[in-house]
Amino acid sequence: MFDLNRLRALRAVATHGTLTGAASALGYTPSAISRQIAKLERETGAELLDRQGGKVELTPAAWLLAEAADEVVAVLERTRSRLEEQRGRPTGRLVLAAFPTACRGFVAAALAGLAGRHTALDCRLVESDPSRAISLVVRGEADLAVVHDWHNTPLTLPASLSVAELGEDIADVALPAGHPLADRDVVTPYDLRDERWIGQGSGAMCHEWLVRCFSGLGIEPDIAYRIEEYESQVALLAAGSGVTMLPRLGRGALPPTVRVVPMQPPPSRRLSAVWRSRTDHRPAIRATLAALREHRPGQASTTRRPE
Repeated sequence: MFDLNRLRALRAVATHGTLTGAASALGYTPSAISRQIAKLERETGAELLDRQGGKVELTPAAWLLAEAADEVVAVLERTRSRLEEQRGRPTGRLVLAAFPTACRGFVAAALAGLAGRHTALDCRLVESDPSRAISLVVRGEADLAVVHDWHNTPLTLPASLSVAELGEDIADVALPAGHPLADRDVVTPYDLRDERWIGQGSGAMCHEWLVRCFSGLGIEPDIAYRIEEYESQVALLAAGSGVTMLPRLGRGALPPTVRVVPMQPPPSRRLSAVWRSRTDHRPAIRATLAALREHRPGQASTTRRPE
């Protein structure tokens, strides 16, 4: 019988490609992962990692074991769901991943509500952008994720995941108070064609959304400041350094030196929860979804699977 923790360590190396990546995912040090693999090699009598310089490659025997580990984890996950169903209440650990404005906007309140209602449920939270959060759920490192996609930048979800829509979030244009457009009732992308933008870096969903907003006009926005956190974007706005788009969710109070103006057509992003379909009936998943819906008041929620 192979040790499950050692199989998980090997599976993490297969998923992340490095000992460091596997260690970060599992919360260990790289040397601890290396020791687990060495013990598994002794158990199996087979070489599992081909170490060359700073890189590691899995051997054919290792890939065979990693595939078996995937099957074992899936069986254990289904068994955990059934045991929870038998108890009839949420129990055990649940890891939720969510993007920053969702954490501020409603996830924190949802988790507080869960803790008050279900004392046997141990909820953990990981702040993560949507693409990484989806990967965490697929790999089994998170049980459920709150993600978003913009109307012109849809997420691609693996067929192994289920998704529940949690509503929509509108974004507004944010400008320094002295900007010529700051007193407008509405602005259009064309009005903003010559602005210097404060936005996120290339590869981020909000970056792709901003670029696509202007692509229909044949304009490439000048993203002069590539800033990940909205708080830092607001600091640049207050200093008069550019314009940006600010979602309403989790926005918080803005300084008097910043104005927000609605855009036409209004840009919106869809908020969703995703989880592995094989855990559909787990009470902890159901309870967490209920708490997330509760703290998005007035939003219709539907559950579907990716097309």
